[in-house]
Amino acid sequence: MNKNVILFSLASLLAGVLIGYLIFNTSSLNLHENMEHIADHQLWTCSMHPQIMQPEPGDCPICGMDLIPAEAKADGLSPEQFRMTNNALALANIHTMVVGNSQENTDNTVSLSGKIAINQETEAVQASHFDGRIERLNINYEGQEVKKGQLLATIYSPELVAAQQELLTSISLKESQPQLYQAVRNKLKLWKLSDNQISRIESSGKVQTNFPIYATVSGTVSEVMGIEGNYVKKGQPIAKVSNLNTVWAEFDAYEGQLSQFKKGQQVSITTNAYPNKKFEGEVSFIDPVLNSSTRTVTIRSTLKNQNNIFKPGMFVTAKIKAVNKSLDQKKLYVPSTAVMWTGKRSLVYIKVKADEPIFEMREVLLGSRKDEQIEIKSGLSVGEEIVTHGTFTVDAAAQLQGKKSMMNKTVSKTMIGNERYLGMQESKNSNSSIPMMKMELPEAFQRDFKAIFPTYLNLKDALVASDAKLTVTNAKATMDILKKLDLSGMGSMEKTHLNKSIEMLEAITQKEELENQRNHFVILNENVVAIASSLNSLEDTLYVQQCPMANNNKGAKWISKDTEIRNPYFGEAMLKCGSIINMLK
Repeated sequence: MNKNVILFSLASLLAGVLIGYLIFNTSSLNLHENMEHIADHQLWTCSMHPQIMQPEPGDCPICGMDLIPAEAKADGLSPEQFRMTNNALALANIHTMVVGNSQENTDNTVSLSGKIAINQETEAVQASHFDGRIERLNINYEGQEVKKGQLLATIYSPELVAAQQELLTSISLKESQPQLYQAVRNKLKLWKLSDNQISRIESSGKVQTNFPIYATVSGTVSEVMGIEGNYVKKGQPIAKVSNLNTVWAEFDAYEGQLSQFKKGQQVSITTNAYPNKKFEGEVSFIDPVLNSSTRTVTIRSTLKNQNNIFKPGMFVTAKIKAVNKSLDQKKLYVPSTAVMWTGKRSLVYIKVKADEPIFEMREVLLGSRKDEQIEIKSGLSVGEEIVTHGTFTVDAAAQLQGKKSMMNKTVSKTMIGNERYLGMQESKNSNSSIPMMKMELPEAFQRDFKAIFPTYLNLKDALVASDAKLTVTNAKATMDILKKLDLSGMGSMEKTHLNKSIEMLEAITQKEELENQRNHFVILNENVVAIASSLNSLEDTLYVQQCPMANNNKGAKWISKDTEIRNPYFGEAMLKCGSIINMLK
C-alpha cells in the first residue's frame, strides 16, 4: 500500500513538472517573441534633445548623452504627422480644401498679368541739331504735354555764331559768288534753321547768339534727358516725346503656355483703376526671345487710349482663350496661399484625416501660375485635402512638435533613424532637388525692396553683437521700409511672405530680450530670403548663410554681405558656427 502511494505521488509529481514545463516554456517563448516585437518597434530618444529618435540605444548625436527609451505613441500617428486642437484651428482661422474640387475653367481661358507701356512706335526723340550749351530748358518734368512747333529749349552755339558771320559776309558776294552764298545758307539749313530764320538774320544784319529748338511732334514728355546749363553735342537727346493716343498692354506668359497663343487672338483686359470695365484688343506681338531669368515671353496688345484712360505703368490683367482646348483638363491647381516657398523647396500641408485635425508636410513641384492659382505638377493627388489659409500657423505647430516643417527639412535618419519606414515616406512624398517656383515680383517692388538690405544687415549685426536695444532700432527701420512698399500687382502668396516679415519685425521691436528677438529672426529670415531669392538682380552680391544648431538644432539662416560667418543666433558664444548655402548675385 505504501509502495502504491509512493509510486502514485511520484507519477503525479512528474506529471506536474511536465505540465509546468510545457506551460512556462510556451509562455517564455511567447514572451520572447513579444519582446522581440517590442524591440523591433522601440525607439530611443535624448532627454535633452527630444527631436532625436533612433531605432536602437546609443549616444545622442548632438550632446553625446545616453539615449533613453521613448514612450510608445498612443495616438497612432506616423513620425511625420502631428495633431492640432480644434480650438487652435478656430483661433488661427485655418481653412482647407480638397484638391480637384475647385471650380474648373470652363471657358478655357488663360489669365495673364502685365502692365501698360508706352507705344514705342509713336515715341520720338527731340535732339539738339548743333553743339552748344542749353541756356534755357522749357520742358521740366515727365508727363508734360507739348505741341508740334512748341519751344523746347534755347541753345548757345559758338559754331552757329561763326556760321552766321559767314552768312552776313557772303551777302556782299551774293551777286558775284552766288554759289558761295547758297552754300552758307544750306549749311544753316542742315542745322535745322528755317528759311524764315535765315532771312531774319540777313535782314537784321545781326548775329543771333541763342537759337531755339522746337518740338517736331505733339505728345507727352516721357523722359527729360537735358539739363539746363549743360553742354550738348549735335544729335544728343534733350527729351523723349510719346504720343499716348495708343499704348501697349504687355503681359508675361510662361514658357509652357506659349503653344496657347498666336497673333490675332482676342484679348479681354481689365485694370485695377477701372475694375468694372473691360477693354477688348487682340494679340499684336509675341516676343521671339525668351527671358532667361524669368522664363517668360512678352505677349503684347495695342490699345486705343481714348481720354487717356490708360497710364503707362498701370497694372492690367488679360484673359485670352487658349488655342489648345485641353490645356487644363488634366492639371491640378491650388490657391497660391496654400504654398510656402523656401530657398529650395515648395511646401504644402496635407490634412491626413477628413474628420480629425491631423496634418503632414508635403513637398511639391510647381508649374505655371494663373491669377491666384498655381499648378501642382507632382506631390499632390486629386481628393487630398490641403491647408489654404493659415499655412504658416500650421507650420509653426509642426516646428513646436519637432516635426518636419519649412525650417526643418530632414526628419528621416536624424529624427527617427528608421530607414525602412521613413526613407520610404521621403521617397514617396518629397524631393529635395525640386526647384522653387520664382515669385512674381513687380519691377517697382523689386527696386524698392532692395532698400531694406542696409537696415536688415544692421539688424543682423546688432544680434551678432547681442545688443537688444540696437536690434529694436534696426528692426523698426526695416519694418518702416517694408510697410511703405507698393503691393499693386502682387499675388496673395507674395503678400503673405511680406506681411509675415513685417509681423516678425514688429514682434522684435516689442521686447528688448535677445532670445525672443532671435526666435522671431528665424521666421523673418525664412520669408526675407524667399523674397530676396526671387529678385532679378542686386547691386552687391549677398550670401545666404545657415547655422545647423540654431532654432533648437533645426537650423536657421540669415543674409550677409560678407563671406565670413558671424552668427546672429549665438553671438560670441558660437560666432563662427555656420556656412554659406547660397549666393545672391
